[in-house]
Amino acid sequence: MRYLTIATRNANKTRELCAILGPEWIVEDLTARPDLPEPEETGATFEENAIIKAVAASSALPGLVIADDSGLEVDLLNGAPGVYSARYAGAKATDQQNRDHLLTELARLNHAAEEPVIARFRCVIAVAENGKTIETFSGAVEGRILLAEAGAGGFGYDPLFIPDGRCQTFAELDPATKNSISHRARAMEQFIDWLSRRRGGRKKRGPAGG
Repeated sequence: MRYLTIATRNANKTRELCAILGPEWIVEDLTARPDLPEPEETGATFEENAIIKAVAASSALPGLVIADDSGLEVDLLNGAPGVYSARYAGAKATDQQNRDHLLTELARLNHAAEEPVIARFRCVIAVAENGKTIETFSGAVEGRILLAEAGAGGFGYDPLFIPDGRCQTFAELDPATKNSISHRARAMEQFIDWLSRRRGGRKKRGPAGG
């Protein structure tokens, strides 16, 4: 078995990362560590914020720690919401409020309905140990924004995002399919490959090695 700490208290993110990694991993997040403060995400990029979170947690915890920072980039909005994806409608905004705010911002542009709203999900995974960054990995998936929500699965902006090559949103796809093509899966595949090489072991891939 392999052990890994994820610097998050987001249950949805932990569940998705566990599914991507597969059953050979034992994963812990920070849910059981309320004593560890949440670092302020002051970075201007996903990479900077991922590093902030990974370094903060690894300063207090043994072994390798990874942190994910990810979000949605919409071309019509000049890349917004970007690093502010989780708080696009405000510091304490819910997923629904963020999606509503995104649709409101797009509606203000009077974009022609027949033209696709190009967007992508982007993810950066930072790896840290003993309070120092070791490596970062990034993944992205291109797609478009649906101007009305569809699907009850996933989280965040999933009900509005249709990945290229598909006709369903991330929220409509079954979790295994989403986790085989997502931005997070692509970043995690690089991490798993790197870790296998670092340990000198045989390459192992999770079931969603996208």
